[in-house]
Amino acid sequence: MSEIQEAPTTFNGIRKQLGPGLIISANIVGSGELIVTTKLGADVGFIMLWFIILGCLLKVFVQLELGRYAISKRKTTLEALNTVPGPKLVVSWLVWIWTLMYAAIFFQLSGMVGGLAQVFNLAGSDLSHTVLAILITGSCAILLYVGRYKFIQNFSSIMIASFTVFTIFAVFSLYWTQYGVTGSQIAEGLSFRLPEEFLIAFAAFGVIGVGASELIVYPYWCLEKGYGKYVGPDDGSEEWINRAQGWIRVMKYDAMLSLVIYTGATIAFYLLGAAVLHGRGIPVENDNLMANLSNIYSTSFGDVGLWIFVVGAMAVLYSTVFVATASNSRLGVDFLNLLGILKCDTEEKRKNAVRIACVVLPALFCIFYLSVGKPVTLVAVGAVAQALMLPFVSLAAIYFLYYQTHERLRPKASWIFGLWISGIAMTAVGFYQVWREFGSFFGG
Repeated sequence: MSEIQEAPTTFNGIRKQLGPGLIISANIVGSGELIVTTKLGADVGFIMLWFIILGCLLKVFVQLELGRYAISKRKTTLEALNTVPGPKLVVSWLVWIWTLMYAAIFFQLSGMVGGLAQVFNLAGSDLSHTVLAILITGSCAILLYVGRYKFIQNFSSIMIASFTVFTIFAVFSLYWTQYGVTGSQIAEGLSFRLPEEFLIAFAAFGVIGVGASELIVYPYWCLEKGYGKYVGPDDGSEEWINRAQGWIRVMKYDAMLSLVIYTGATIAFYLLGAAVLHGRGIPVENDNLMANLSNIYSTSFGDVGLWIFVVGAMAVLYSTVFVATASNSRLGVDFLNLLGILKCDTEEKRKNAVRIACVVLPALFCIFYLSVGKPVTLVAVGAVAQALMLPFVSLAAIYFLYYQTHERLRPKASWIFGLWISGIAMTAVGFYQVWREFGSFFGG
């Protein structure tokens, strides 16, 4: 742990603090935006624009409550979920529900490995998908094991930021083509209509913006690399309260800045999918996934657009696999520790266990992809699982606010109202999807 620090109070101080920041801020674009959001636009056109915006806006309330709790109690997410009332079988019922999403994330990350292999082929590589998948996951494991995290994070952040700028610019560049977005199409997208097939929209809801898995991971990075490590343990002093309030304020600035950026990027990907891919009748499917997705750039930028897409997609997918491996390694070790299978009673033992997990998980991603070989399907499985987890995460955040978070660190009533609206909306979307699936199963 770093030594305790006071939160910055000036704009320049806060701006500097956002840099070391958290994973949520660094990875503003991932597979949810590049694949799932674009596929939704390609499938249904503009009618779900309102849903995409809503999906980005709602989760920031839950994100910040989980971060607030981590700063207040200095517990990891799984430790926190294990305190939620209800039946226990070694660990809490809510932790067992999380394990289902955790398993499904393996499918999602395996799909990203497949997508990366397709990107390398699109760039001219003659290597087979088997060889490419081994190289991708192997390099990820090696870099994490030797501790090259910061270099990859910084490099990826620059590349992803550039890719995001090009994506937004690509939307405006469509006005010089026959696929320019019109006011009537935007109005159609804000008309609160639902498509006949809701599954991909539901999957997108789970992963756009701050996905459910990222919400679970957020407190880990708060404690390890962000605000939580600067606050220190609660010693009951007024200084601790002031310090915690200050870092929570910085955390909120960070989250809100991220919200603006990833919402804009997500909208851009959706509009490109709706305008270009839906307009041209190009599907986003397992075969030729990346070749078809590249049309959202080549339509705006011509031949150079293909290379913008190739470089950007490599950065997005590789950094997502890299960061998710680091995150899920920590979660896996934490879970095994809660079960009593691992005995990580010192920080050194925990770090060693995480390093081993950083090698094991990429190997599993590689095996999953080579066994299934359908990147869109694999990503969709993980995305649906994340969407199903969102109501439970929001329920936990509300419980933490009322029963666990330090009373003097609780937010204003308007923010609490937003948290309740967020939780109700996430639950409603989840119930709607379950109802649709049951209706379909029984022929309704």
